Amino acid sequence: MPEDEEKIPLGRRFRHALRTYRASVSIFVFAVGVLLTILAVGYFTPLSSSYPFNAINTVTDQPSANYNLVFVIVGPIVSIVGAYLVGSYFTARRKFEHLMVTKSKAEFLRNIPELEDLLWDLTPADEARYESKRAEFRLRH
Repeated sequence: MPEDEEKIPLGRRFRHALRTYRASVSIFVFAVGVLLTILAVGYFTPLSSSYPFNAINTVTDQPSANYNLVFVIVGPIVSIVGAYLVGSYFTARRKFEHLMVTKSKAEFLRNIPELEDLLWDLTPADEARYESKRAEFRLRH
């Protein structure tokens, strides 16, 4: 085996994994943000006396640190970032799928700049689909 294939830097592997599982990662970030926001709401509202929140609040409200105050700040920020990631991914996915169904070479040529811009928000598998579509129309870079 060549040594170049074995020694892929960790950063490159991490970025490739993030791009490959972009939808899952963005949904996970959004879900974590919503969970943290729900925990903050459950502490600072009358819901704090209900069952799941009073059990959780005994763990998160320690005498040395009140983590619920962190949840108030971090929860909405992570929710907003996650919502942006989810929205941008699925919007790009929808536009990409719409642009890839074309049977016309002229229409595909007109949409190449938009397709290449959308590929920044999509996965490596979509790049392969784009390249195969270019090969189908016999286009060079």
